[in-house]
Amino acid sequence: MDRYTVRDWMTANPVTISPQTSLADAHRLMKQKKVRRLPVVEDGKLVGIVALSDILEAEPSQATTLSIYELNYLLAELKVEKIMKRPVITVTPDTTIREAANLMLTHKIGGLPVMEGGRLVGIITESDIFRMIVRVT
Repeated sequence: MDRYTVRDWMTANPVTISPQTSLADAHRLMKQKKVRRLPVVEDGKLVGIVALSDILEAEPSQATTLSIYELNYLLAELKVEKIMKRPVITVTPDTTIREAANLMLTHKIGGLPVMEGGRLVGIITESDIFRMIVRVT
C-alpha cells in the first residue's frame, strides 16, 4: 500500500458548502450527490468538514413535541458552521494510502480533504480506500 498515493484514488474537485449553508440544504445536497461528507469552504479556504452523521445527530428526535412547521423553521435556521468539525485533518495528493488510512483510524474519521498549495483539490474516503484494496488485490 505504500506505493499507492492519495492522488491515485481520491475524488477530485469534491462538492463543497459554505459555513452559512443550512443543515437541511446540506442534507439535501448529500442525498442528491450521494456523498456522506462535505468540506466547508469560505473565501476559497477550507474551514471545516461536515459528515452525514453530524447532520443526523443535530436533527430533532422523532419524539419531539414540536410541530412540523416549527421543526422546518429550526432546521432552516441552523447553519453548518454550528456543527462542522474543525480543525480539519488533511492530507496532500502525495500522502500514501497507508498514511491516510492510519490517520482515519487514529482520529476515527471516514474521510480526509486533500490539500495542495493551500487549495482543496480532492477528498479521500474510506470507500476510496476499500475500492483500491478490491482493485489491486
